[in-house]
Amino acid sequence: MAEKEYEYGLGVPMVVFPSMAVIEAQVEDMRYRGQLIARNQKLESGVGATGVIGVTIGFIIVLLVTLLPVLKV
Repeated sequence: MAEKEYEYGLGVPMVVFPSMAVIEAQVEDMRYRGQLIARNQKLESGVGATGVIGVTIGFIIVLLVTLLPVLKV
């Protein structure tokens, strides 16, 4: 087996900086999706919390609309 030869005295290797535009676009996309998920969860929580009250009020309105004309006759 041949041993690997190292070259010395070439200086310090340069670091290539990443393209920040691509990373920032990905961060903005994740932030936007997170906001969409949060908004949807808040909406579902609000609907779930007031759903029973809304169904009850709707049922009472339907009863009034259907029974009032019958009782007046």
